[in-house]
Amino acid sequence: MTESLSRRRPSDLPSGRRTKFVVLVFWLGLAAVAGPLALQLTEVQDNDALAALPASTEAGAAAARAEAAFDGSDRLVAVAVYAREAGLTGADRAAVEADRTALARFAEGGQVPPPAASGDGQALLLSFPLAGDEAAQADATAAIRDQLAAGVPDGLQTALTGSAGAADDVFDAFEGMDVTLLAVTGSVVVLLLLLTYRSPVLWLIPLVSVALASQAASAAVYLLARHAGVTVDFQSQSVLTVLVFGVGVDYALLLIARYREELTRYPDRHRAMAVALRRSFPAILASAATVAAGLLCLLAAQLPATRGLGPVAAVGIAAAFVAMTTLLPALLVLCGRWVFWPFVPRYAPGAAAAQAGQAAESGHRGWARLARVVGRRPRPVWIGTAVALGVLALGIGNLSIGLSDEDLFTTEVGSVTGQKLVGAHFPGGAAAPAEILATAAAADRVVAAARAVDGVAEVADPVVRSADGQWVRVDAVLADPPDSDLATGTVQRLRAAVHAVPGADALVGGQTAIALDTERVADRDNRLVMPLILGVVLLVLVGLLRALVAPLLLMASVVLSYLAALGAAGLIFQAAGLPGLFYALPLQAFIFLVALGVDYTIFLVTRAREETDRIGHRPGVLRALTVTGGVITSAGLVLAATFASLSVLPLTPSVQIGIIVAVGVLLDTFLVRSLLIPALAVHVGRRFWWPGRLARAGAPASAPVLSGSLR
Repeated sequence: MTESLSRRRPSDLPSGRRTKFVVLVFWLGLAAVAGPLALQLTEVQDNDALAALPASTEAGAAAARAEAAFDGSDRLVAVAVYAREAGLTGADRAAVEADRTALARFAEGGQVPPPAASGDGQALLLSFPLAGDEAAQADATAAIRDQLAAGVPDGLQTALTGSAGAADDVFDAFEGMDVTLLAVTGSVVVLLLLLTYRSPVLWLIPLVSVALASQAASAAVYLLARHAGVTVDFQSQSVLTVLVFGVGVDYALLLIARYREELTRYPDRHRAMAVALRRSFPAILASAATVAAGLLCLLAAQLPATRGLGPVAAVGIAAAFVAMTTLLPALLVLCGRWVFWPFVPRYAPGAAAAQAGQAAESGHRGWARLARVVGRRPRPVWIGTAVALGVLALGIGNLSIGLSDEDLFTTEVGSVTGQKLVGAHFPGGAAAPAEILATAAAADRVVAAARAVDGVAEVADPVVRSADGQWVRVDAVLADPPDSDLATGTVQRLRAAVHAVPGADALVGGQTAIALDTERVADRDNRLVMPLILGVVLLVLVGLLRALVAPLLLMASVVLSYLAALGAAGLIFQAAGLPGLFYALPLQAFIFLVALGVDYTIFLVTRAREETDRIGHRPGVLRALTVTGGVITSAGLVLAATFASLSVLPLTPSVQIGIIVAVGVLLDTFLVRSLLIPALAVHVGRRFWWPGRLARAGAPASAPVLSGSLR
């Protein structure tokens, strides 16, 4: 091979005899810089900011007013609960007083209020805000847990709940989980690559490439979080890891499969890689652009947990794309053909014609048989597949929106145990009262209105006044647990009551109010962002395929696949006793399943377009199914397995998103991409490409049949 092809392109750099070394040196330098930065990503996590609500919501406005008017309003609140079913003893009460004294050093103002006693005489409760900055409050929470566990009288139950206990549980649950997730994801990828290539060496090259891509992505996100205001939380960091590994290996599988084909046509591996890159690069670029554009649509969301995920995941897609189209091909060319051992692709002089096609078909016999079935009876195939997906979608009826505090973790944690103790002996909302902020002049009337609301067990007296005397804060204890539907109804009635007080300018916040407003914001995001994602992806497909019918059919297929995935997951979650979904999860699952579903469709349809232009529509579609079936199925299995690895995390929303995406990718791989889309394309005929050139042109006069040469 000469150093240049007839017209060199930037994509030819990794395949050049000398330029491949430039690419490798670049990546070595990038790895040296990115590695230390990637390790610091956990330091810029901001889980508190992502839990906040926009000021357009009442809970968000209440939090902003409280922060401005009341010093320390954003501090964590520790709620220590002590309970004995047989009734508290004198020793129990003495232990509580001893703890109250010991814990005073952690309390704002240096004092812990006297304990609140339950009506049944079986429990006491200490509640106080923590002093110090964020780090000091975290250290204080750990010390409080130790204090509650030390020297407890036999039979006395103790637990720490409140915002301090919940925050500490999240920290403990995720401590070291980034390493665990990386190890599990890497192990899954290694296993699937070994099964795919059956080579003791080849699997290392995509694994090294995707690992460096993951480091580069983490470093880039760290810099964006540190200097550009991008917000990262534990879930977006976890998704970043599995997304880079899953999508990166998908791109690797596609490129390696095409490279293997070209090695049978060209004696020089550099030229074979240059051709493979030129022919696969447009599909990989279109895939990456589609997924990234869809993810960036999340910036239109108001819910911070959803909005923050968009740019973080888009950076991961970009890193995977760059690594798999530069580093991976350079490494493959550097190693040579032997890396495929023991199944080394040999140069066959006639491979550019019929022999290559026959060899390709012999390597895809199962997919060739499936293609013949689709070709013979396309209408029954696509109708039957659509009906099957529709039946699965009926499982959505098993799902509900809203996740209780008890179900937030995959195992019971201390704050949940504490909340259960509080609920058993105190009004359900004692640990998380509703917070009313109103003008000081209307304080008495606001208190009276709140006390008259059905479902409010107690209204604190006296009220807390701001330093300037303009505002008051009133705590209203709800009769029901703060994460219950009954509590939500109470907050709605409470808001209506205090809003009606003239001159009060009242706002109601607190845990239950935040959950209520989060649900409303998530519903707004669903109605706005889901159509936006569909529109953006549709435009990308129209530009890529230069057609209108095909993109519309493809978008309909991925929406059906999404509904089927939710339905199938609904059956799984119902069996597991967790049918409630986190508010942001339907939209997050939608973006991944729509974007990644289109991802595989792009691989198939771009190859079908290439083959249609060469041999005609029907044989072109069926040949594309035959030659891409194996690699796309392998890619789907890898992506599904990497997302399923999120199930090792201790938070239920992470497990749920992993299962939904994994199920959706499998449905898309085995039903949508393998049956529904090819059958639809064959049934619709050349109108599939309308109004593009392929819809108007006649089929080539010498179009070979499916059993002939494949490419």
